[in-house]
Amino acid sequence: MAADRENPEISDDELLDVADNPAQARELRRALRTLANSDAVGDTLQRMARDVLAGRVGMRDVVQSDTYLGAIGDRLGQIRTAAENLSPAEQKASEGRAEKLREETEAEYGPDEPEEWELNRNRF
Repeated sequence: MAADRENPEISDDELLDVADNPAQARELRRALRTLANSDAVGDTLQRMARDVLAGRVGMRDVVQSDTYLGAIGDRLGQIRTAAENLSPAEQKASEGRAEKLREETEAEYGPDEPEEWELNRNRF
């Protein structure tokens, strides 16, 4: 979904109410674009992403919506089932893709800083 005059897209700044920082807002917007353009995620998630990007629905509304959270949960369940059913060769290839993505992300944005809850978890 390209931002243009007919389909204006929200800015990263408009996601800062749910993101911890500008980099996280940028990643959230990128993830929303991926969802908006992927038929594989289903109509509900695709429509949600398009509505958020267009400014018709806020992310706070999404995280408070049983409909959207249910769709996200369903999709995560499908992803988990698919991951559990990977052959050893497919699992190794998937891990390689994940490592490459992590390296590319760190090269672009720097190393991932631990979240506050991760820091607190290690104290006990």
